Amino acid sequence: MKKVILTGDRPTGRLHIGHYAGSLKQRVTMQNSAEFDEIYIMIADAQALTDNADNPQKIRDNIINVALDYLSIGLDPEKSTIFIQSMVPQLTELTFYYMNLVTVARLSRNPTVKAEIQQRKFESSIPVGFFTYPISQAADITAFGASHVPVGEDQRPMLEQCREIVAKFNSIYGDTLIMPQIVLEQNRKAQRLPGTDGKAKMSKSIGNCIYLSDTKEEVYRKVMSMYTDPDHIKISDPGKVEGNTVFTYLDVFSKPEHFSMFLPEYDNLDSLKDHYRRGGLGDVKIKKFLAAVLEEELAPIRRRRAYYENNLPLVMEILKTGCKKAEKKAGQTLEKVRKAMKINYFDDNSLL
Repeated sequence: MKKVILTGDRPTGRLHIGHYAGSLKQRVTMQNSAEFDEIYIMIADAQALTDNADNPQKIRDNIINVALDYLSIGLDPEKSTIFIQSMVPQLTELTFYYMNLVTVARLSRNPTVKAEIQQRKFESSIPVGFFTYPISQAADITAFGASHVPVGEDQRPMLEQCREIVAKFNSIYGDTLIMPQIVLEQNRKAQRLPGTDGKAKMSKSIGNCIYLSDTKEEVYRKVMSMYTDPDHIKISDPGKVEGNTVFTYLDVFSKPEHFSMFLPEYDNLDSLKDHYRRGGLGDVKIKKFLAAVLEEELAPIRRRRAYYENNLPLVMEILKTGCKKAEKKAGQTLEKVRKAMKINYFDDNSLL
């Protein structure tokens, strides 16, 4: 069986380093591993419209932003198919068929859906499209025969629901769909990077994000305002590492070589943490170190983004080519599904 990846993001804004740490960086590693036969990266505009139907311009404006973020982190259109969800109409048809396999009660129990309904304050005014987007995700995953789906921990319930849909479809109509498996970032802190204000999650709406497209100066400013230990008032005070956003980011992004480059008086992150816990180490120093570490990570991304920003017709051509390839693949899956469901009425003369 082929090893196939399907993953993607909603184009509701620029992507940030929470996306990068939790999923994007892993995608590039998987792409370059030569372990996978096919890789599909989806800009999920149709899904984004489920809670932005009154503001389609917001989605339109961010299609290119997300594509630029993808290309800037190192996703290679020669190795990964980058496409726009709404440009693949087969996904909508598959979603409609899968709706018959899921109850309203089951959708209501999905923890991710419940959390996001609460976050958006929908209460009883839930758009049907938003409520059913786990089914749409199942269509996206199965359309490309995805065997592996790299997602954040918060998306685990979505993949579990997809697996239920696959199991039910195959039990009713025969072995047709590929059963996907979740791929999580191994560094648990990277799975859910907190916002710069110490909140549980980076959020575009809260404004606590460091974006992949931020300038060096913007990153530095955001790092210097980052939440640390509120009880670490004087440099001499012992400090807490746990729950300290700066150290959480260092756990995710710092490498041994960064210490010899930027902070040679420390052997590694453990020795830096020990000094902070003892007292005698100020927040400004560790923040400046983090800013240098992030610049090492983000500078190459920024350079690649600048190249593609100056070549937008190339970006559009990459998207057009990816959409054609994705539509062809999804069409092949749809043919199999229609045959399994016995609704391929004109493929033969069996109705006569």
